[in-house]
Amino acid sequence: MTRPGLVVLEERVARHPGRRALGVPGGVLRTARPRQWIKNVLVAAAPAAAGQLDSRHTLHQLALVFVLFTAAASAVYLVNDARDAVADRAHPQKCHRPVATGQVPVPVAYAVGGLLALLAPIGAALTCNAMTAALLTGYVVMQLAYCVKLKHVLVVDLVVVTAGFLMRAMIGGVALAIPLSRWFLITAGFGALFMVAAKRYSEAVQMEGRGGATRALLDAYTTGYLRFVWQLAAGVAVLAYCMWALESGGVAGGSLLPWRQLSMVPFIGGILRYAVFADRGSAGAPEDVVLHDRALLVIGLVWVALYGLAVADL
Repeated sequence: MTRPGLVVLEERVARHPGRRALGVPGGVLRTARPRQWIKNVLVAAAPAAAGQLDSRHTLHQLALVFVLFTAAASAVYLVNDARDAVADRAHPQKCHRPVATGQVPVPVAYAVGGLLALLAPIGAALTCNAMTAALLTGYVVMQLAYCVKLKHVLVVDLVVVTAGFLMRAMIGGVALAIPLSRWFLITAGFGALFMVAAKRYSEAVQMEGRGGATRALLDAYTTGYLRFVWQLAAGVAVLAYCMWALESGGVAGGSLLPWRQLSMVPFIGGILRYAVFADRGSAGAPEDVVLHDRALLVIGLVWVALYGLAVADL
């Protein structure tokens, strides 16, 4: 590192003595992005969609899969930050990352990331099944390829990030040998693309008129193109969900009301509500939008209730 770079690094460390005091373990934990672990709750999507969350074995397996996927995702974050440490030091926000500040040495980030990348698939092979291990291996390889090369390839970067979310939604079903329907895969896949493209669109809107972009390809995308992508993805997700809901016809066997069909209303409402934030350019952090908008939370709870009634056939 050059002398000016060392001076800047020392100044940043001095401004954040509390973070430095946490030491390397605390820095590794922060680099693993605990705030992002909420995304891995998606591992329960397939069993929940199939109505198979009512046994201790299922819950135990899902907890295990959650831990394994979190380890795999953390491995990618560690390797990514180690690769980008030099560039991150010049970034106004990323300069505070533990690897960029020197709290976590680059070799340590690589070592811990590599270890987690190996242990996650091995753990899946030993405790779940071969398909779960293969899916986790595919996720790690794909995401590492994204860190190295694919994030610089137009459109492919969107596909890779979307595929990561889809793999999260699939892996719970794979671990429990639950068949994944075409409507589930289409809805989950395009729902993920909707949120990914909306995030990119929001970042592009916020960076308009500024001197740089927060992502390697952000300058290459136009806001018009990203708007088209999230609108298309939202439309396909809604269409696929409605096709699933209408596929069974009217009221099911012992149901009082057509819960599946009624669940379309909050599902579409949730998409439309999220689209408001996307259109404003304020959907840069999906977890913040979902957790801090009361209307969206209420809509989500109504959807969960109706979907639960549909699955339970009440």
